[in-house]
Parts: sequence; structure tokens; C-alpha cells
Amino acid sequence: MQIVLEQLDGGAIGATEIDGTGNEKAIERVAREQLPAFVAAREHAGRGEAASEPVVSEQRADAQPPRWVWDDTAVWYPELLRAGVTIERCFDLRLTDALLRNSPHTAAGYSALPAVQQRRHHDSADAALFHLEQPAPPSMAPVAALQRQQSALETSPAGLRLLVAAESAGALAAAEMGHAGLPWRRDEHERLLASMLGARPAEGYRPERLERLALAVADALGAPTINLDSPAELLRTLRSAGLAVETTRSHELQRLRHPAIAPLLEYKTLSRLWSANGWHWLDQWVHQGRFHPVFVPAGVVSGRWSSEGGGALQLPAVVRSAVRADEGWKLIVADAAQLEPRVLAAMSGDSAMARASSSGDLYQGMVDVGAVETRAQAKYGMLGAMYGGTTGESAKVLPRIARAFPRAIGFVEAAAQRGERGMPVSSLLGRGSPEPSEAWRELQAAASAESPDPVTVRRARSAARSQGRFTRNFVVQATAAEWALAWIALLRGALRQRYGADHTTSPHLVFFVHDELIVHAPAHHAEDVRELMHRTAADAGRLLFGESAVAFPVNAVVVDGYDEAK
Repeated sequence: MQIVLEQLDGGAIGATEIDGTGNEKAIERVAREQLPAFVAAREHAGRGEAASEPVVSEQRADAQPPRWVWDDTAVWYPELLRAGVTIERCFDLRLTDALLRNSPHTAAGYSALPAVQQRRHHDSADAALFHLEQPAPPSMAPVAALQRQQSALETSPAGLRLLVAAESAGALAAAEMGHAGLPWRRDEHERLLASMLGARPAEGYRPERLERLALAVADALGAPTINLDSPAELLRTLRSAGLAVETTRSHELQRLRHPAIAPLLEYKTLSRLWSANGWHWLDQWVHQGRFHPVFVPAGVVSGRWSSEGGGALQLPAVVRSAVRADEGWKLIVADAAQLEPRVLAAMSGDSAMARASSSGDLYQGMVDVGAVETRAQAKYGMLGAMYGGTTGESAKVLPRIARAFPRAIGFVEAAAQRGERGMPVSSLLGRGSPEPSEAWRELQAAASAESPDPVTVRRARSAARSQGRFTRNFVVQATAAEWALAWIALLRGALRQRYGADHTTSPHLVFFVHDELIVHAPAHHAEDVRELMHRTAADAGRLLFGESAVAFPVNAVVVDGYDEAK
């Protein structure tokens, strides 16, 4: 059974039941303040016969408890969580609309839902793929929107239906992690800030350590009024001092020999800490011993998550000592080993790479099968294959990687060629890549015209190669994101089934970064949770790839502090 929720005029909530045959019951009006109680009662009524795989499954008429349908999980679910109500499953119309609009399986026949406006642009830690403008929740009536989407899904492959279910499950997990929060010791964070930056400065002033470093740089460059936080001004001053630099990036500065460089590099490092995770960050994001991140599922076009404030996906190692389990509790930190190369091996059906993946360390496995001499060569070669590296160590070793694993390399090469021709690609389950812009197509057309301008030809070729690098990486990164979604959903379901959903007393998810999950658990459950993380990771691999020969191991450790996880 599905229950569709919608906002009615006057502030009330409309609830429409839809049974397994598609029959609707009359809308039930629920006062806004009564919504948590209404949802809790329906959840409780169905929980006795809960399905064994409640969050990564296609919609079934007999699924219990009900599947809640709404326009945007990020809008509806936090209100329920604040009232102490959790749910098993949902159907997110906004996330599903984005999938159906771009999937090659549905894009041609699916009419996208109308939206009132665009959501604001989300920040993302992902530099390899384009950002995604998130559409607003659909303005169409939810029941009609659901019918349109289900009609499209009825004729789509099972993989896309699985992705839709996993995307909605991920949205629930994201809201729950933001609500529960990551355990955070404010006193430890303040101690490390003081040890690295000095005392907290007055508003509008730099910390003592930064001020001393700035003076040292200014003195070494003979520029007493230089603003180190202005890249343009810093670049001009460095050049005036006789230093041949193209940018002010740290990796370029490290190659220089000058008295200003050491304090400048330290200034840049500490300035990032102060601006990104300093006292203002602590005041804004850590409350009552918890950091409450705002995760944005599918905030990147590949399906990877992004974060909306707080820098959840960019927590530097230096502040992780502040992430501490509560007394009597533990953190169980698990990360997938070489996820993207393993995904490539499974997608391409490359048996040689599958054999290399049987080792806990795929890169060492590539050495063991004789593909390359060193682990570093294996790593750089695979990064070049997946990201289109054409220079440096990647370019040197890539031909050997291609000979050893022809199906894997051929797979990403084919994706790159499609991108260069302006054609879309898709993930394993059916997430489609965005097509090139109209400006891109106009440039390619101009380069193909009779007697084109040589400059236009060069620009067009460069743009085509860039699009090829995008599609080359998209097929792997998007599928890796699907594996991570499946892992989240399966682990969330296993934790709820075994321990319940009360995050104050039971093990629960608290953090996620691309291929790493953290669970906060009472100490006496920690080892059992660690085993669940291993098992659900393996289940995620089977869910996507069947009985593939490719292994998807995770390294899960039980620790008191995040900084202890290696």
C-alpha cells in the first residue's frame, strides 16, 4: 500500500491511500500538527509484518508498512524526525523525476513534472563531474505525478526500478543522519584550534598564528601591505619578487626556493582550517555534542551526494580527533577498498581484472597477475583509464594496463568515444548523463563546416575531449554511487530490523562520504555492527552485479575516535 501526502489549502495535509491494484481511497484530511501521530500509527500497524528487504525493493502491493509518497523527502521527513517518528520506506517524486528525465530507458517517453522554481545550487566536493541544479518539488498534484512516474517505470528495466527505490531510501538515510548528528567534542575541537591557531581572535581579526605568518611572508617579499587572501595580489607580488609562478596553488609553490614560501604554505593550510572549520563553523554547526550535516542525495549528476553547508564531504583529517563516540558507545567506520576500479571490472566483465580483485588490495592484485611492476603503477594507470589521464605516470603505464585488461579499458574508451560524439551514456542501473550544451554542439558544428577556422577546430577538439573525459568517468562513478546507495539502504534496513530505529539507544548511521560509512553504536553491539557492515557491502555487490567474480570488500574498524580509523 502507498499513502500519498500533499499540502492542502489552509495548512492541512491530504493523505490518499493507493492499494496494490491502483485503487484510490478518498483523501483523508490531517491537521498539520497531527501528521506525526498519523504517520506513526500507520507505521506501527504495518510493522509487525515488515518485509525482510524493506528499503531496496520494487513497489509491491503487499509491502508493509506503507510506502509514503511525497514530493521531497528533505521537506517532509525532518518534521517527522523532530517529532520522534521514523518510517521504513518512501517514494520521492522529485528524485524520481530527475532520474526519469535523464535515463535513456525513459527520457524519450517521459514527460517531466512541472516545477515552480529551481532549488539553489548545491556545493559539492566533486571536482571531476559537473554540478547539478536540483529542480524544485513538482507542482503537479502528487497522485497524478506518481501515476505518471509509475507508468514510465512499468516498461523500464528492473535496474532502473531498483535505482528509484534505492534513491528514495538514500534520501531517508540522509535525513536521519542529519537529524541524529555525528558525535562531536567541542572541547577537543577548541583545543586543536588553540594549539594550531592561537586564542580565538576578536571579530574581524586573524588568529595570532596567522597574523605572525602573514607578517613573515610580507617581510620576505618586501611587501608590507600585501593581502595574502587575494590570489591575484599574491600572484603579482610573487612575480615581482622574481618567482616564476602561474598560480598560487600549493603544489606549484612547493617547487620554489624562497624565504617566503615556507610561511606562505603554512599560512594557506591554517587559513583553510580557520575559514572552513574554525570557531564560526563550530558555533554554527555543532550543537549539544553533535555535528548535524545537511546531505543532498544525488546532488551531483553522477548520483553522488553533495552537502548544503557545513562541508560534510570535506572534513579535514586534522579535525577528526573531535569526532568521538559517546561514553559507552563506539564508532564503526567502514570504507570500500578501490571501489571504482572494482565497479569497472564488474561492469565490463573483465575476467582478468576480476581475478586481480580477489585480493583485498586490487592494485597489488594487478601486480601479482603481472600487469605492472608496482602498486603505484597500477593505481596511476587505473586513475588514468577512468579519468582520461594523458600525461605523466598515467600515460606511461596505461598501454600496459590496456593489454592486461582489454575489456575494462575498452569499456571506458567506448564511453569516452560516445561523449566525444555528443552522445549520452548511462550507469549500470540506468542513470543517464546530461547531454552537452547547445554551445558545445554549435562549436562542433562550426568545426565541421567547410573550411573551418583552425582556432575553432582546436577549440572543438578540446571540448570534445573534455566531454569524453566526462562520460568516461560518468559510467564508473555513477555506478559506484549506485553501489554505495545500495549499501546504505541495506545497512539501514538491517540495523532497523535488528535493533529498532531509536537513535538514542540503538546503532544508527551517522555519516557518509562517497564510499565510507560511520555507525554510532552501543559498545556491546559494535562487533555485530561491524559484521553487518561487511555483509551488507557484499550484498550490495550481489544486488547490482549478481554472482560476479569481483569482490567488494570493506575495511570496518571499531574505534572511539574518527582519527583512529585507518
